[in-house]
Amino acid sequence: MSQKRCRRPLYACLLGLLAISACTGAGEEKGVPVFKAERGRFVRRVPAQGNLRAVHATPIAVPPGSPVPYRIGWLAPDGARVKGGEVVVRFDNSDLVKQLTDARDDAKSAGLKIRKQEIEGRSAVSQLDQTADLAREELESADKFQKKDALVYSRNEIIEAEIDRELATKKQVHSREAERTQKALSGTELDLLAIERRKAELKIHQSEQAMRSLEVRAPYDGVLVLRRDFRGDPVRVGDTVWSGQPLAEIPDLAAMQAEVFVLEADAGGLAPGKTAEITLESQPDAVYPATIQRVDTLAKPRLRGSPVQYFAVTLKLAGTDPKVMKPGQRIRATLLLDDRPDALTVPRQAVFEREGKTVVYRSRRAGFAPAEVVLGPSGAGRVVVEKGIAPGDVLALADPTRPRDEPGKEKAGEEKKSGPPSAGPPSAGGPGR
Repeated sequence: MSQKRCRRPLYACLLGLLAISACTGAGEEKGVPVFKAERGRFVRRVPAQGNLRAVHATPIAVPPGSPVPYRIGWLAPDGARVKGGEVVVRFDNSDLVKQLTDARDDAKSAGLKIRKQEIEGRSAVSQLDQTADLAREELESADKFQKKDALVYSRNEIIEAEIDRELATKKQVHSREAERTQKALSGTELDLLAIERRKAELKIHQSEQAMRSLEVRAPYDGVLVLRRDFRGDPVRVGDTVWSGQPLAEIPDLAAMQAEVFVLEADAGGLAPGKTAEITLESQPDAVYPATIQRVDTLAKPRLRGSPVQYFAVTLKLAGTDPKVMKPGQRIRATLLLDDRPDALTVPRQAVFEREGKTVVYRSRRAGFAPAEVVLGPSGAGRVVVEKGIAPGDVLALADPTRPRDEPGKEKAGEEKKSGPPSAGPPSAGGPGR
């Protein structure tokens, strides 16, 4: 009776340990920590951070139609409340004044060159015309006083007279052709100079048009939000901008959306339609429901030179509270990417790689046997098993094929050693190997 009474507390302790093991699913078998696979709910949530922005906004850009660049001389502060018609951007006119002065000088120079070419062309044509007239008079004189009578003139005089007549004829023809060529050359030079003058006049027109567009005004009342580049930097005073380039926007505060960034490693299952929740950093107690609206196709780094990449995700809010929500506010989001009410999950440490295959070690009577598995999504410390095991299977949480340390034997062996320690390599069987 006394032995039975002593055994009863031992049985109670064992039953309690078994109950705790059944509740947690963990225990130890053959010196290896194990886990009992059971079905349950699997939820995968991914954190993200980002900013609010308006769904609709009126852009404020550099005035279109000007091919010359602008330099920002003054800019309204980011987030400033502006009135309709109020100046929000003013450009520096120093470069435009210089361009306008240079263009006017070019146009004046082209005009002077045209007048010079006209005078020189008329002078050259007049000289050639006079040469042609002299040649004509020489030809007429040669015809009138041509020596043809062989009884009066010698043969040499007759030949010389014929040569003089022929020379006067060719001189007249040459002078007329040279006159026509000179007129054509003068016309070509004038055309080129006219093109040069038109180019200068076009620059004058462009510069004057740009001078009339040195101020950009707000189209209506609202909050001015400056445009940011891919690094998150807004436009600044001194930046050079071009025609049509967006500089800022006035958002419609009635409808807001969120742009958040998800680590590339956490982006599995990221798709439009998944649910999410956001909280404002200024009001962390308020939670606003949202839905994933768009996911960027490619992951990109948020910082120059950083190897960490993120997917940009646009969240559609279920509702907008204009009293607390403003464009540019920092937010924190939680994206629900997977929710399975009856999933078979195991701890990550129960999954191993063996000969290029994903396996778990399942407990059998003869010991642990590897079983190839197909994994699904994973969460914090747990992973879903699609195929390969069944509920109730007992799995090893450490690789049973690797040798494990036996502290008692090591200590006993150390006590038997005498002399200096061995210089050989240490044992490969450390804890958890």
